[in-house]
Amino acid sequence: MSIMKLRYLIFVIDIPNNRATNEEMQSIDSFNSNLRASDSLVFAAGIAGSTYAQLVDARTQRPQITNGSLVSGNENYSGLWIIQCDSDEHALELANAASRACNRRVELRPYL
Repeated sequence: MSIMKLRYLIFVIDIPNNRATNEEMQSIDSFNSNLRASDSLVFAAGIAGSTYAQLVDARTQRPQITNGSLVSGNENYSGLWIIQCDSDEHALELANAASRACNRRVELRPYL
């Protein structure tokens, strides 16, 4: 009998133009390797800063497209992981490890 894996998003919280150092990238690569080895990695990616974001609202006949992010302020999302694991506690452990690996705050959210 296999245990159903739960999925979570881990968002990396960063400030604009804060490129990862070589040491941070090595740490992130090692974290990703550990996720792969434990069959916990579904997907990982860095994403462009909020200055490249566009808000799209097509709920009406005339779609509204606005440059910028829903999130205002100095912080934005700079990357994400989609992980799978057996429990909320394990997801929190992986989020802690992700924060240490990338040297940034992260936000953890479960899939619904």
